[in-house]
Amino acid sequence: MKKSTSMQKFIITLLVIALCGTMSVFAQGQQATAPQTLTIYAGLLEEHAALVAAEFQKATGIKTSFVRMSGGEILARIKAEKENPQASIWYGGGSLTFIEADNLGLLERYVSPTAAVIPAQFKDPNGAWTGIYSGYLGFVADQEWLDKVGMKMPTTWNDLLDPRLKGEIVFAHPGSSSTAYNVLVTALQLMGEEKGWEYLQKLNANVRQYTKSGSAGGRMVQLHEVGLTIGYLHDAIAFKREGYAHMVFGAPQDGTGYEIGAVAIIKGAKELDAAKKFVDWCLTPAAQELGKTVAALQFLTNPNAIPPEEVVQLKDTKLIKQDDIWAGKNRAAFLEKFNTLTRTQPPK
Repeated sequence: MKKSTSMQKFIITLLVIALCGTMSVFAQGQQATAPQTLTIYAGLLEEHAALVAAEFQKATGIKTSFVRMSGGEILARIKAEKENPQASIWYGGGSLTFIEADNLGLLERYVSPTAAVIPAQFKDPNGAWTGIYSGYLGFVADQEWLDKVGMKMPTTWNDLLDPRLKGEIVFAHPGSSSTAYNVLVTALQLMGEEKGWEYLQKLNANVRQYTKSGSAGGRMVQLHEVGLTIGYLHDAIAFKREGYAHMVFGAPQDGTGYEIGAVAIIKGAKELDAAKKFVDWCLTPAAQELGKTVAALQFLTNPNAIPPEEVVQLKDTKLIKQDDIWAGKNRAAFLEKFNTLTRTQPPK
């Protein structure tokens, strides 16, 4: 009886081991065949982000979702989620914010093989971020309002200090918008830091409101709610294309800043393989050309991509000699000073 009982226990033990092994193999098989996913924090137009997510999913089979926020919001979210990232890709928005994120150790460096054709001025040499488009800052105004007050379209930065523009300028807050931070550092680089801060303080006297996103001011001009905004000229072209003939735009003749819209992998990304595939894909000509089908009318960084016809008119815009490394490194200090001088905080 004892031998029989021992034999039974031995057989049961073997069965348990075999069953556990089968379950382990089954679990591994399930894990291997589980569909990949990708979550993106998008700092560009909602329509652009939605199209890119859908096309990437179609091309790769990776289930892709996105959350649309302004550049400053994305940086704040990534900081807050540093120990437990909830997204793997940061797509769109100015590179100045990406540079600060990299300085804070929030980006996963990845040199995509697709980035080989992207010119050096449009990418971080260590692969922290890579440019996907570029755009120029300028002024967008309501021509009907200008006619009403007998004012010509501003052509220099100092023209924005005209008393007739008091309470008629709206643009984004540099703490929440990468567009507006570009405005801030453009003034500092064009005029020198001391005079640049003086200028921003004087400009503040004419500003009715600092909005959350860089494109909000353009919508207000579109609806005749405000006389003028500062933003990217490709956005103004998109408004004109929608049929809003009263909207006029131009770049300041004394020089203007520009953005490099970028893509990066978030440090600690849980979907790292899918994130690398996205970076490889979004730098291709076909992916970059998607934007112009949804009124995202920027210059493109891949020299083999065909930019929208409408932006060709901007190619001779006078640009400042822009130091993005300096601007990104000093972002926190400059924002604190801006808030103090203007007595404002980023809108929530």
